Amino acid sequence: MKPPIDTLTLFPVLDELLLRFLRGLSPEEWERPTLAPRWRVMDVALHLLDGNLRTLSMLRDGHFGVAPAGDVSTHAGLVAFLNELNADWIRATRRLSPAVVLGLLEQSGREYCAFLHTLDPGAPAAFAVAWAGEAESPNWFHVAREYTEKWHHQQQIRQAVGRGEAALLAPELYQPYLETSLRALPHHYRAVAAPEGTVLQLVITGPGAGQWFLHRGAPGWELGPAVAAPAARIELDGTVAWRLFARELDAETARHSLRCTGPQELTAPFYSLTAVMA
Repeated sequence: MKPPIDTLTLFPVLDELLLRFLRGLSPEEWERPTLAPRWRVMDVALHLLDGNLRTLSMLRDGHFGVAPAGDVSTHAGLVAFLNELNADWIRATRRLSPAVVLGLLEQSGREYCAFLHTLDPGAPAAFAVAWAGEAESPNWFHVAREYTEKWHHQQQIRQAVGRGEAALLAPELYQPYLETSLRALPHHYRAVAAPEGTVLQLVITGPGAGQWFLHRGAPGWELGPAVAAPAARIELDGTVAWRLFARELDAETARHSLRCTGPQELTAPFYSLTAVMA
C-alpha cells in the first residue's frame, strides 16, 4: 500500500475559503450554471452541506436514515442510489436562502472537522474508496477521498462564477487532491494488457506540476518510481486535470488538453479516468 496522504488539517482551510467566497456572491451568481449537469452554484453549495450533515448523521451518530431501495452491492447500484439521494436533497433544500445555507455550512463544517479528528487513520473506514478498486479502505484514505470531494465541488463553484480558481490551485491544496485522485490509476488500468515492466509516465504542468509513473508489475499495475524507460507519456495542464478526474472534461477539450506519445492502447484509457463516485 502506498504511504498515507495527510489531508486532515486542510479541511478547515477549504471551509474558510468556501465561506469567504460564497459570502461575496451576488444573487445572480448563486444561480450560475456549473460544470455539473443540471446543477447551479446554489445546488453545489447545498451538496457540500449535505456531505457534512450526512457524514455526521451516519458515521458520528449511527443514523443512516434512508435505506437503499435497490442493490448497492455493485458500483452501478451504489451510484444510482447516491444520485437519487443527491437529487432528493437538492429538491428539498432549494427553498433555503443563501444566508441560511451559509450559516449551516459554517456550523456543520466545524462539527464535521471535529469528527474527522476522532477517527483512527489506520482503522477500516465505514465506506471503501470504490473508484480505487478497494473493498476496504483505511480511514485516512476515506478522509482523503472526502477532501477531493470538497475540493472539486468548491472549484466547480469558482469556475462557474469565473473567478477565484487560483486559490485552490495553490500547491498545498492542489497537490493532495492530485495525489489522492491518482490512486485511481492502477484500478482504472487493471484490464489494460502490457508486458511486465511496462511504464506509463504522467506529467502535469502548471498548477500541481509533477510526474507520476504507472508500471506493470507481476500482480498488475502499480504507482511508484520508474523502473524502466516509459513506453508511453501523457502530459496535461494542471488547470484542467481536476476536470478530467471529476468527469467534467468533455472529449473535445480532452483531445486538445492532453498530449500523448506512445502506443494508444496505453494512453487512451487515461481519458476516461475518474476519481468520483457520483
